Amino acid sequence: MEHLHSLHEKAKLEKSNGQLSHLFFPFFKIYQDGRVERFMHTDHVPPSDDPLTGVRSKDVIISPETGVSARLFIPKLPNPNCKLPLLIYIHGGGFSIQSAFSTSYNHYVKSLVAEANVIALSVDYRLAPEHPIPACYDDSWAAVQWAASHANGDGPDTWLNNHADFSRVFFAGDSAGGNISNTLAFRVGSSGLPGVKVVGVVLVHPYFGGTGDDQMWLYMCPNHGGLEDPRLKPGAEDLARLGCERVLMFVAEKDHLRPVAWDYYEKLKKSEWKGTVEIVENHGEEHVFHLMNPKCENAATLMGKIVSFLNQE
Repeated sequence: MEHLHSLHEKAKLEKSNGQLSHLFFPFFKIYQDGRVERFMHTDHVPPSDDPLTGVRSKDVIISPETGVSARLFIPKLPNPNCKLPLLIYIHGGGFSIQSAFSTSYNHYVKSLVAEANVIALSVDYRLAPEHPIPACYDDSWAAVQWAASHANGDGPDTWLNNHADFSRVFFAGDSAGGNISNTLAFRVGSSGLPGVKVVGVVLVHPYFGGTGDDQMWLYMCPNHGGLEDPRLKPGAEDLARLGCERVLMFVAEKDHLRPVAWDYYEKLKKSEWKGTVEIVENHGEEHVFHLMNPKCENAATLMGKIVSFLNQE
């Protein structure tokens, strides 16, 4: 009887373990025993030297304490003493999937580096829900500060010491990465970043709340301020403090994030921020189409626009 009882208890446990606690499609689901299961697998590719473009890459540790790392890209240098703009890229994925080391982001940032002739630091922040928000914001800010530690030429990485121009720094991100990039610009404007000038920010199909995804963000951020949390929905006062001169935004006609991105654009224009903002809409396109189909004509046009933005004097 005792054996039968233990089998019964085990069966009950297995049944409860198989029951869902939360479901956030298409990102992840959580079981009652705390297990997290993602709907999409993220592959990882190693850094490499690309013989076609001349772009080299390597992985760097941002914080030994948290394990946060990033992939650093450098283009083929026209001369050994040249200084190039620095792009800090924040990947998307609903704060919960994807990686700076995935095939899609590795390829995209590498292509951007080759086209724009810039150095790029692509941040691999910790993912929710295992690492609740604000980990993604804090990790990305830690990466910005790590990069800034090279401004005087005595940081831990020789590529940044020798070739990064810290008077021409840019942030860029898509989807959730656009949201994080906005927060980084706000932190620069609020706290400063000694030795560094953030010239511009690129927001591609950014997430700023106002959609069905909001409940997932609130779940991933236990200490939130509700739907008016400034990280989710930046107010005019926060937008006025963006620590950059220029913002370039992209929206896609068929993207569910499109209306809120347009609202952000209008609020930024009307705020007391002193910079300039431009928005580009790609008709007939879906969310992050440039990553799904990077060889299509609109994706090439989008990248060309970013390249011009990064190289604008």
